[in-house]
Amino acid sequence: MTESSHAEHLSVEDFDPTASSLSGAVDPAIMAELLSIRSSIDNFDATLVYLLAERFKATQRVGILKAKHQLPAGDPGREKAQIQRLRALAESAHLDPAFAEKFLNFIISEVIHHHQAISQSHSAAAATGGVPVVSQDGLGFVADTQPQTAAKTDDAGTQLP
Repeated sequence: MTESSHAEHLSVEDFDPTASSLSGAVDPAIMAELLSIRSSIDNFDATLVYLLAERFKATQRVGILKAKHQLPAGDPGREKAQIQRLRALAESAHLDPAFAEKFLNFIISEVIHHHQAISQSHSAAAATGGVPVVSQDGLGFVADTQPQTAAKTDDAGTQLP
């Protein structure tokens, strides 16, 4: 989900909230009101980005679970139910249900793509003869070629030789 390499070099601090092609061409009072409203929009956009990031963290965990248990990347029954639910939520929020459905379909396609990649990394790790373990970044699997042996402990939890 990354854009061009140019976008990777930008930071939040590089954003100019007053950027506008209307500057100097509009009454200053109107421009001030416009910038105030846009500031709220910018806050909404930031919130959406952070919410999507958290959503994708959760769906990555689902992808890991599905890969471990050889479950399919997609779940058409769940997807259909989610679309119906989101359309109803959109209607109650006075948002175009068709837009909400398109948005959710885009997210679902990204999630399925991620789940397929996670499943492929699980298969690749297993194919090496090692035990597939979740990678440090939590986005897939790597092969652990040195099987871990469980330490023996007594009833008090003290490690035994």
